[in-house]
Amino acid sequence: MKLGLETEAYHLLFQHRKMDIFDFIEQTWRLGLDGVEINIIPDHNLNPEFGVLDSDDPVYLARVKDAIQSRNLYCELDTKRTDKASLMKAIEIAIAIGADVIRTYIPVDEFDPLNMEPVIEDIKQIIPTLKKHRIKLALENHELETADDIVNIVKAVDSIWFGAHYDVGNSMMVWEEPVEALKKMAPYTYCTHFKDHIVTMHNDELVVCGVPIGEGSIDIEECFLQLIENSPVTRINIENCHPYCAPFTREKGAGGVSELTGTFEVKAPPFDPELIKPMEYYYPHKISQQAVELLIDAQIEGVKRSVAVMKNLRNKYCK
Repeated sequence: MKLGLETEAYHLLFQHRKMDIFDFIEQTWRLGLDGVEINIIPDHNLNPEFGVLDSDDPVYLARVKDAIQSRNLYCELDTKRTDKASLMKAIEIAIAIGADVIRTYIPVDEFDPLNMEPVIEDIKQIIPTLKKHRIKLALENHELETADDIVNIVKAVDSIWFGAHYDVGNSMMVWEEPVEALKKMAPYTYCTHFKDHIVTMHNDELVVCGVPIGEGSIDIEECFLQLIENSPVTRINIENCHPYCAPFTREKGAGGVSELTGTFEVKAPPFDPELIKPMEYYYPHKISQQAVELLIDAQIEGVKRSVAVMKNLRNKYCK
């Protein structure tokens, strides 16, 4: 089992221009990991079209590919949207940088079963292109969909070039136990975001909060074992979502959980709420420079701790 790192694990460093894609590739290699997963979704201070990449200039993308391959790293790509134009552009970038798997998700603000139907037809349109270039596409359970929602779409498309992307923590936002979600998704899973979460409070609101892997409420060891035993993945991508926080997006019980126990037990937030509150973690520049510096340091240290945990799991189960 190979271990990779998603650029989102250093989102604050990218947003505050303390890291670019070449720094990230080098850092991933120095951490002793096997691959990179590159997120091309725009965000604060990132490229308005290509996220952590500076452009789609062929010469620039060739440099990115060379940096990855010269360190013998695998490459996967993260994007969003399911329309043909967006996915064709993502495929173009994937080819240029040597990525053989693309993760995408349905970018909607509220869950609506009617949003699922167009996705199926969208994906079917680009299957021939995926096949031609030997690239697999995977749809993520992205904070709104249950495991059943994703599996139903994968089955409806019915192609070996399209599968599921299992995000270990995102199932919590729909009140779904991560291990149970994985049991459903594992046979269809082509790629992963491995992370850890707790449930905490933002003022009077229940929220899901990222923490370093192994320091949260998710049974990450069981998730790792399930991926080994029941999925076809040969890579696990670390997406250390710390610092990060998100609200619950579906009604309590939507994913089968309705009690605040076990994985959903309410715990103290990782940072002093007098300095910064959970739903402020992702963009600390809106709060203070002190918060930015604190959270950047926490993100750097959190990646190190997460990588160590994942290597220990691999040593335990993949010898």
